[in-house]
Amino acid sequence: MHAVALAATDGMLSFELTIATEVFGDDPRYGFAVCGAAPVRVGRFLLEPDEGLDRLARADTVLVPGWADVDTAPPAGLVEAVRAAHARGARVASLCTGAFVLAAAGLLDGLRATTHWAHTDVLAARYPRVTVDPDVLYVDNGQVLTSAGKAAAMDLCLHLVRADHGPAAANAIARRLVVPPHRAGGQAQYVTTPVPTRDDHPLAALLPWITARLDRPLTVEDLAREANLSSRHLSRHFRSATGTTPLRWLLVQRIRRAQELLENTDSSIDAIAEAVGMGTATTLRRHFNRTVGVPPDTYRRTFRSQ
Repeated sequence: MHAVALAATDGMLSFELTIATEVFGDDPRYGFAVCGAAPVRVGRFLLEPDEGLDRLARADTVLVPGWADVDTAPPAGLVEAVRAAHARGARVASLCTGAFVLAAAGLLDGLRATTHWAHTDVLAARYPRVTVDPDVLYVDNGQVLTSAGKAAAMDLCLHLVRADHGPAAANAIARRLVVPPHRAGGQAQYVTTPVPTRDDHPLAALLPWITARLDRPLTVEDLAREANLSSRHLSRHFRSATGTTPLRWLLVQRIRRAQELLENTDSSIDAIAEAVGMGTATTLRRHFNRTVGVPPDTYRRTFRSQ
């Protein structure tokens, strides 16, 4: 039986704990244990671990969930136990901000890694030897794996089951939990594009005008004319309000509309390309794959496979 040990610490995020327990705790192919040095506080609850941290050294897979306060260094005992388990040959996977524990243990030095997009800048600044990728759901380096936040932790856990026992086993768990059976690790994390909230902002009326016309060819000049601004001033307002350029913002809105149509309609890729102003299926596939990380056909299958 494959032994899975979850490394518990005070302030651990309950969502990631629950995900790991749901995936591995009820599967007879895995022996699952929550391991901690002492009772740990998870939200409003006090959790009594099944075993101590020394159990990590005897596990085949060690899961390190995130915790809320990433400004605080992870407990030294936890870091050392994770490092020792890895040295013994265990596969070590972090869920969400658990990547900070792996980085503190030196397990991510020279590797690509990810965490919740809200904390990727902090992880990169604190551990410069780690190549932090903010735009993926999870990264598999073989014996060391990291996931982005929240739902991406489920993606990584199912990826581990798929690696251990094949796609049928992972799909069965996904059906039980009513989640997509497979999202590729390279798929982009969902990051909200900021938009102006003040009615008197120069872009407040323009952005809804754009999203109502995604099926049409639009240039920067068209947008500037509608906003009654010069192209230069338009670009400056866009950069300030959304953090990106007008055309990049427009492309992201087209891709998001394509995602909605792929999830909720049976329209062909050609029809969706026309509906979002991409013109052809080839153009949509190129931009969709580059932005989301998977082709539109694969994205659709993910949402239609339940």
